[in-house]
Amino acid sequence: MNAYIFPGQGAQFSGMGLDLYENSPLAQELFENANKILGFNITDIMFEGSAEDLKETKVTQPAIFLHSVILAKTLGDSFKPDMVAGHSLGEFSALVAAGALTFEDGLKLVSQRAQAMQKACELQPSTMAAVLGLDDDIVEKVCATTEGVVVAANYNCPGQLVISGDVDAINKACETLKEEGARRALVLPVGGAFHSPLMEPAREELAAAIENTTFSKPNCPIYQNVTATAITDENEIKANLISQLTAPVRWTQSVQQMIADGASLFTEVGPGKVLQGLVKKINRASETASATLEPNA
Repeated sequence: MNAYIFPGQGAQFSGMGLDLYENSPLAQELFENANKILGFNITDIMFEGSAEDLKETKVTQPAIFLHSVILAKTLGDSFKPDMVAGHSLGEFSALVAAGALTFEDGLKLVSQRAQAMQKACELQPSTMAAVLGLDDDIVEKVCATTEGVVVAANYNCPGQLVISGDVDAINKACETLKEEGARRALVLPVGGAFHSPLMEPAREELAAAIENTTFSKPNCPIYQNVTATAITDENEIKANLISQLTAPVRWTQSVQQMIADGASLFTEVGPGKVLQGLVKKINRASETASATLEPNA
C-alpha cells in the first residue's frame, strides 16, 4: 500500500518550488493564486530569497505547504494514496492533497497558524531541544520532574525525541538528560515552544479559524499527529488539528501504525528527505521514495 508523507518546518531551502513553476502550467497558476491569497509575493522569497528570508515563520510555513501541495497536484493521476500523514505543519499539506481541504482554505489556515504561532512565541521566551540516544520513557520522566514548562513535543523516531518549553526548564532538562546518558541534548534554533502548553494562545486563535472552515471527507485515511491513528471523519480531523498545536507530534507511532495497517512504500511529497530518514529509522525494511514532478503537468 502507498503512504504519502508531507514534511514540516525545517525542510525549506532557497530556490524551493522553482522547478515546479518553470515546468508546470498548473503549478504556475497555483503559485500565482497563492501570491494573491497571501497578499505578498511568496514566490520571490521561495525562488530567490536567502535561507534567512525563508526562516521567517510567516514565510516558512506557507512555503513548505505550497511546495508539497503543488507538487502533489502536479502528480495528477499517479497520485494514488492509500493513506497520508504529515509532520506537524505537513498535516495541512496532507489534508489538502487528500481532498479534505481546498487549496485556498488550506493556505489561509497555514498562514493564520504561522502568524498565531509567531505571536505566541513573542509572549514568553521559549525553545525546543533535540534529545538523542535515550528511551522515550526516560525523557518523559525527566520532563515531568523538571521545574517549569517542559514536555515531549516530537516523537520523531526511536532514540530521537524533541522537547519543548520555557528556556530555563529546557536548559535544566538538557543537563539532567545528559546525566541520564543522552548522546546529545541540543537546544534548537527555533523561535518558540511548539507543541507545548505555551502554544495555547495560538491554539485558541487557530481553533476559531478551523471551526469556520469547511472540511470534506478525505479520499483516504489520514494518520494525524495527535492520535497516530487512521482518521476519516471531518469533525475528528478538525478536533485533532486544533489540539495539534499544544499536543505532541506522534510521528514514530503514526509510521508504526501505517506499517501495521499495510503501508509498504512511503513517498515524501515536498522539500527534502527528512521524513524518509525517520521512516527508515523506525522500520529499516520500509521502502521510501521522493515524489518528482510529472512532465507537462
